Amino acid sequence: MSLRTLEEVSTQVPTDDFQALEDKVYRTIELYKAAREARSIAERDVQRLREQLEEREEEAETLRRELVALRKEREEVRARIEKMMNDIDRMAEEPAAS
Repeated sequence: MSLRTLEEVSTQVPTDDFQALEDKVYRTIELYKAAREARSIAERDVQRLREQLEEREEEAETLRRELVALRKEREEVRARIEKMMNDIDRMAEEPAAS
């Protein structure tokens, strides 16, 4: 393009249209900045939530192990109590049989 063609094109584009285009470009830039910031915040939130989830999963696993141990202990106590009850029943029957 020659200099004369450029001058003709620049004179054909009204200043208001150029101002409107410039405003749109600046709005687009601001929207882009806001979207980047929102994405950054979302990524931080996701990381925080992943860490919290991992902590909760560890807590849940610890609680599961505790539950298993407590159930095992309960069964052991139950067995010991049943044995003691059987021993008591046998002792109660012995004097009656004598």
